[in-house]
Amino acid sequence: MEEIQNTKTIKAALLGVGTVGSGVYELVRERQDDFINICGVRIEIAKILVRDTSKSREGIPSSLLTDKWEEIIRDDEISVIIEVMGGIEPARTYILEAMRAGKQVITANKDLIAEHGHELLSTAEEMQCDLKFEAAVAGCIPIIQVLKHSMASEDITEIMGIVNGTTNYILTRMTQSGLSYEEALQEATDLGYAEADPAADVDGLDAGRKIAIMASIAFHSRVTFSDVYIEGIRKITAKDIYYAKEFGSVIKLLGIAKKTEDGIEVKVLPILIPKDHPLATVNDSYNAVFVHGTASGDTMYYGRGAGKLPTASAVTGDLCTVVRHLTERHNNLHVCSCYRDIPVKNIKDTCSRFFLRLQVEDRPGVLANISSVFGTSQVSIAQVVQKSRENGVAELVIITDEVKELYFSDAMSILEQLSIIKNISSLIRVYE
Repeated sequence: MEEIQNTKTIKAALLGVGTVGSGVYELVRERQDDFINICGVRIEIAKILVRDTSKSREGIPSSLLTDKWEEIIRDDEISVIIEVMGGIEPARTYILEAMRAGKQVITANKDLIAEHGHELLSTAEEMQCDLKFEAAVAGCIPIIQVLKHSMASEDITEIMGIVNGTTNYILTRMTQSGLSYEEALQEATDLGYAEADPAADVDGLDAGRKIAIMASIAFHSRVTFSDVYIEGIRKITAKDIYYAKEFGSVIKLLGIAKKTEDGIEVKVLPILIPKDHPLATVNDSYNAVFVHGTASGDTMYYGRGAGKLPTASAVTGDLCTVVRHLTERHNNLHVCSCYRDIPVKNIKDTCSRFFLRLQVEDRPGVLANISSVFGTSQVSIAQVVQKSRENGVAELVIITDEVKELYFSDAMSILEQLSIIKNISSLIRVYE
């Protein structure tokens, strides 16, 4: 007991104490003895930056709260900054100022890393301090550690993952219970998986930021959020789910990054994947990341992608690493690894297979006309299914062979002008 009481203390400050921040505080407090044994020092949350210090936070002493950044940045006893406030500003400014003041930084801010990762990592390298961000991607799944260190010598050629729990929950409920998109979204909202404004999740923006971060690390070349081609799940219907099952597939929102001979492909899309693919069985709010390397082959990393304690676990894992570096006087293992300059390809220059659901006139020659348009545009049809006809309108489902997106886009532009096409109900990529 005397040995624990005499243990050195390293002080940290939390920027933000919302869902994740309160989880971090809870884990640090509850696992204090474990941290002493693991890290060799006591970890203390000395200050917490909040907007309103008068607001009561359950389980957190009001004496720790401050609304003045200066109290933290000027406190020489605080050596670690944990940013869980989110958003670009003032988080970016605070992190840059903290590193320039010689403090170590941990962040869970995917928006910030996806947009300004190069600037932040360059500053960390310049100041010889740590910048850790495991919690910015896929919650408690240690994918950043894997890509940065465990697979450092690997030639990674593809990353594909379910990295948004909200959309995965919605698609799971649509698949397993036959709910409509609207019904599944409402259920996700009621359970707290979806925000009141779900746009960042259902429009693919959250997943886009995460795949940009992973692509940058895996391919050692800068990929930003603006480089990512994104489509969300708002247009996915129960009928799409039904047809996916007919083709032995499920629909998942996937983040995909590929390194090719002529550049990097990076996109977020709803995609039909075979039901026997490992990612097809990742359901509810779980995340999984599938990595392919030339030497290692396929590996997959699975777990909770969000939530108070899973994300806090990733933050405190980074905290243990930072504290070890401080006590061993060794840090800066997370410098920017983007030593290559590989171009990011425009989506039109990439190739995909397509699932296309059409409402067309129910009369002879319609399929021949559609096939002619596709043939002229160098699009090859792999499968055609007709399941229903009503009031002179037939529903066609077409799956194409792999084709350049530009050619398929040209074909669709022509189809949209044909009087025989009553409606283009769905357009979804198919796993290659």
